[in-house]
Amino acid sequence: MDKQIRRIGVLTSGGDAPGMNALIRSVVRSASAHDISVLGIRRGYSGLINGDIIEMGARSVDGIIRKGRHHAVHRTLQGNADRGRSAEGG
Repeated sequence: MDKQIRRIGVLTSGGDAPGMNALIRSVVRSASAHDISVLGIRRGYSGLINGDIIEMGARSVDGIIRKGRHHAVHRTLQGNADRGRSAEGG
């Protein structure tokens, strides 16, 4: 039996990282093109431990690059609810 990856998780641990938004968008879009589901882990490691996880798709990363700064990733993973940077998760 051939095992294939069917689901991956995206977790950022915080801090500014040039290109992180583009990377996350690329991961989500590439995975979707290969029928791999993507989970966004909100609030960094705290979200991983506490199960703060959402499904991500191409629509969830629309416009992420234009938002700039790494904390835009955090807002995108939270459905654009947060407007500031959290202490955990970028």
